[in-house]
Amino acid sequence: AITAIGFYVVWPSLLETFSAWPDLLEVRPVWFVLMFGLELASFVSFWYLLRLVLHTTEWFGIATSQVAGNAFSRIVPGGAVAGAALQMRMLVSAGFDPTRCASALTAASLLTTATVFAMPVLALPAIIGGAPAREGLAQAAWIGVGVSVVLVAIGAMLLLTDAPLRKFGRGIQRVRNLFRKDHPGPEALEASLIDERRFLLRQLGSRWWEALLSSVGKWTFDYLALLAGLAAVGAHPPPSLVLLAVVGASVLSMIPITPGGLGFVEAGLTGLLTLAGVPAGAATLATLAYRLFSYWLPILAGLVAAQLHARRYGAI
Repeated sequence: AITAIGFYVVWPSLLETFSAWPDLLEVRPVWFVLMFGLELASFVSFWYLLRLVLHTTEWFGIATSQVAGNAFSRIVPGGAVAGAALQMRMLVSAGFDPTRCASALTAASLLTTATVFAMPVLALPAIIGGAPAREGLAQAAWIGVGVSVVLVAIGAMLLLTDAPLRKFGRGIQRVRNLFRKDHPGPEALEASLIDERRFLLRQLGSRWWEALLSSVGKWTFDYLALLAGLAAVGAHPPPSLVLLAVVGASVLSMIPITPGGLGFVEAGLTGLLTLAGVPAGAATLATLAYRLFSYWLPILAGLVAAQLHARRYGAI
């Protein structure tokens, strides 16, 4: 019901965006090739991060599970949870330990989320130095800085202290007990999570910079894909302001009202690009091209990935 209401609210903006489809035929194909390559690089960066946190050299199981889980999260309401559950199930079917998967996916999610909220920090020097940012984008930058500080504090607390992780483990175990015939005590999971956290820290060790670069790479390539989409339609706004628009779109995609923020991202990104100085028509067309490669094609890729995964590892 909430999803239906959400679609009702954003439907006019969604229709306006889709109405620009014929104009895509006028875009030179080389731009589509470039955007596809940049979005693929974004996915590969995240796969590399998952390999680090899962302590494995395997690519196939990591890639297929992530692509399929990502696609599933974009076709069901509240998809982030459902997508993560499918991804974890596929990883377990590929032979990974369930507890390790839980801690690794949590760590990867925390790192990538903190990174996207930290990205406005990169745009602040340009704004302070005089870049023409309207009030909405400037406020988004400062909000992003504040959220980044909070996320870094939460991440440090989870990585360096046991108490929050124990409470988290007990809460998850209580939920798990609702679906199990045996009912382990609420402390059954917390010890495993703490052991995995310590193991994760020991394993990353000197490779922490690789994890950080992978997380940054995931969003940087996505940002470059939007810049390519804007260039394809002849728009060249200040890159610092486009960065803020990407952050805004990423946050909107996390809203669980519609799958993958469908409708909210299109409306929000078009509006943010307009604030950044892009003409309305060009902003709509660039948003459509960007979402084609960041949202719609990954859904199709997810169907293929699920089939390939099932063929190698058995039924999901």
